[in-house]
Amino acid sequence: MLAMKLRLHLIGLASLLLTAKFETSAFTMPPIFAGKLLTKSAITPISPISPSITRATSPCLNSKSVTSGEDLVGKKNPSGILGEPLNEDIEEFNRNIVGFIKKIVFDILYRGEGREYARFYALETIAREPYFAYLGALHFYETAGVWRKANYLKIHFAEEWNELHHLLIMEELGGADKWIDRFIAQHIAVAYYWIVLAMYFYNPTLAYNLNQAVEEHAYATYDQFLNKYSAGLKEQPAPQVALDYYRDGDLYMFDEFQTDTCESRRPVINNLYDVFVAIRDDEAEHVKTMKLLQADVELQTSNDGTCEAPPELLLGA
Repeated sequence: MLAMKLRLHLIGLASLLLTAKFETSAFTMPPIFAGKLLTKSAITPISPISPSITRATSPCLNSKSVTSGEDLVGKKNPSGILGEPLNEDIEEFNRNIVGFIKKIVFDILYRGEGREYARFYALETIAREPYFAYLGALHFYETAGVWRKANYLKIHFAEEWNELHHLLIMEELGGADKWIDRFIAQHIAVAYYWIVLAMYFYNPTLAYNLNQAVEEHAYATYDQFLNKYSAGLKEQPAPQVALDYYRDGDLYMFDEFQTDTCESRRPVINNLYDVFVAIRDDEAEHVKTMKLLQADVELQTSNDGTCEAPPELLLGA
């Protein structure tokens, strides 16, 4: 009973602090996060790890704001309202920390032939956690009366739904067969969830930027795997769960996490190679969405009837 009362008091205090943060100037970000606002060049696709990561389509953005109130004019996503822009040093730190963890954890625990699917299982188990954290934080902001835009909950859920199906594919391929692999992945995922949640409450832009670095690593990992094993993968059938998701599944949800274009993407799945191409390209879409979320733009998808690209945001501009 005492623990429950303490928890309720903490929730109430957090709500008051959050409200104060956005209604007064009592809370300011440390100087380390001071920097130039993201410019047009920051919301174009990332410098490609390989040429296929950049798709010649326009960002699926719209200037119409869903949130009423003059104080929110020009602030169209969580980073624009709840966060602060990052400087290049912080962005570089995020990339370095992801690379460091890759080397000391993934490259050691999952080295050697035959360990690829276990590595991918761990990667996809962990990859779901940021989207759970974003959903939890945004739901709290809604409950506290600080901010509400349902379309971002939908986008983040669709991102998690996509990573879930990547995970199911890896499980079907045997990536979760060993208990030690499950143990490691699940415990890292739990810790990662709380880290991302704390980051999001501190600065959503920071949380999105960290996940951008993680998704870039995921893209590179799958791209290297495809280049190394392309011949053998083309001779193997696609797992049924992949067919159920990419061909026969809820394609509305598949479109929802792809926010850089107003066009629908439909992977053709004929074999296991095609499955990993689709997964790799999914990771590229996550990278683009994370990058766009760090800018003051309104994200929409091909499912939105008003989806359009302002001329100044076209790739050729």
